Amino acid sequence: MTIRLYDTSARQVRDFTPLVPGCVSIYLCGATVQAAPHIGHIRSGLNFDILRRWFDYRGYQVTFVRNVTDIDDKIITKSAEQHRPWWAIGYENERAFNDGYTALGCLPPTYEPRATGHIPEMIEMMRGLIERGHAYESEGNVYFDVKSFPGYLELSNQELDNLQQPESAGETGKRDPRDFAMWKRAKPGEPSWETPWGRGRPGWHLECSAMAHKYLGETFDIHGGGIDLIFPHHENEIAQAKGYGDEFARYWLHNAWVTLKGEKMSKSLGNSVLVAEMVKRWRPIVLRYYLGTPHYRSMIEYSEEALREAESAFARIEGFVQRVTEKAGKAVEPAEEVPPAFAEAMDEDLGVPQALAVVHTTVRQGNSALAADDKESAVARLAEVRAMLGVLGLDPMDPRWSGESDRGEDLHGVVDTLVSLVLQQREAARSRKDWATADAIRDQLGQSGLIIEDGPDGPRWTLGAR
Repeated sequence: MTIRLYDTSARQVRDFTPLVPGCVSIYLCGATVQAAPHIGHIRSGLNFDILRRWFDYRGYQVTFVRNVTDIDDKIITKSAEQHRPWWAIGYENERAFNDGYTALGCLPPTYEPRATGHIPEMIEMMRGLIERGHAYESEGNVYFDVKSFPGYLELSNQELDNLQQPESAGETGKRDPRDFAMWKRAKPGEPSWETPWGRGRPGWHLECSAMAHKYLGETFDIHGGGIDLIFPHHENEIAQAKGYGDEFARYWLHNAWVTLKGEKMSKSLGNSVLVAEMVKRWRPIVLRYYLGTPHYRSMIEYSEEALREAESAFARIEGFVQRVTEKAGKAVEPAEEVPPAFAEAMDEDLGVPQALAVVHTTVRQGNSALAADDKESAVARLAEVRAMLGVLGLDPMDPRWSGESDRGEDLHGVVDTLVSLVLQQREAARSRKDWATADAIRDQLGQSGLIIEDGPDGPRWTLGAR
C-alpha cells in the first residue's frame, strides 16, 4: 500500500513517504475571519478532512493543524466601518467558520491556533531572519529581502525579474518593491503589539511560518491550501521558514476553487454563496456530497442544477442503506476493510470520483441482491458501502448526521403520516384498476420530491430530489 499525492512543488504525483513512520503531520491554511464563510472556503476544509480520514483509515496517526488569521488589513477596515472592535468581528466570523465545518461533518483539527496568540514566536522568527541577513527593519516595518533567498518563487514557477510587486500603503522604506512585509508598524487607532522594532502587527505570511514551526517542528509532511494561496502566501511562507533554517513542508497540496459563472467565488466579487444560507436550503450531508466528491484539484462550477443532481445521487445511496437495514431488521456494521478498487482510487492522489463510482456500483449490486431476495449478499454490500461512506464522511447512519437538522425525525413522522394517507388513496385506485388516478398520485408525489417504490410489502417512500 502506497499513498500517492500530487505535489505542487514537484509538479507531479509522488509516493508519500512520511517523515516519521506511521505518522503524518498536516498544516492547512485556514480562515481569515473578516466575514462569514462561503462554500468555496469550506471546500478546502472538506478536501483536507477527507485526506485526513484516508490517512486515518490507512493506519496513520495524524496531527492536523488549521490556523485562524484573526488580524489583517480587511478585519481592521471592517472594524472601522462597523465601529466594532477588531476582535469582536474576528471571533464572530471564526465561530461562523467552525459552525460551517461542523455542519458539513469535518473532524476538528488537532490544533487550531490564532495568529494573535503567537506574537512571541513571530518576533523570534523575525529576529533570526534579520540575523541571517534575510530580513531588515525600516521605519518600524520589518521586510523580507527576497533577493537574499535563491529559492524564492520555485513553488509558483515564476522568475523574480518578471515579478511586479507594487508598494502597499504604509509599507515604506523597502530596499526592493518586491520585498514583502512580515511586520507592519502601528497606525493610530489600529491594534498593535510591542516588538524590538516598535509597536505594530503581523503581516499576513509570517503567522503561518511561525505557527507551523511551533506545532509541527522544523520539518513536517504536508502543507495545504487553495490554489490562490500558492503566490504570494505560500511562496512567502517558504522563504521565511527556510531562511530561518527550517526544512518546512515536504509536500504541497492545493485544492481548486468553487466558481460561479466561471469566476472564483469571492466576497470581494459579490458572488459568494454563504454556508449559513445553504444549510437552510439543503441538507448538510448533501452539501458535503456536492463539495467533497469532485476531485480536489478540479474546479466546481456552482449551480442549483448540480446540487439537485448531487441530492438525487445521494438519495439513491440513502435509499439502499434504509432498505437493507429494514430487511436486516437491525443496523448493519461497516466492513473492516473497503473494497480494493475503492482503496486503489483513494491511494492515487485521493481519487474520490473514482472511489465514489465504486460506492455506486456496490449500491447497484446490493439492490440487485434485494430484488433477488438475497438478504446475505445485500447485507454484505451494505457493510462495504458503510465502510466507504465512513471514509468520505458521508455515512447517513453515523451519529453525527442523526440530528443534522430540526426537520429530522419529528418532521419525518409527520410526512410519513400524510404520505401514508395519500398512498392509501393510490392503493384504492389500483385495487379498482383506475391506473390513471394511481399514476397521477405517484407523479404528484414525485414532483414534491418523494420517490414511491412498490414492493411485495406494499408501497414505500423515500426523499429524492426536489
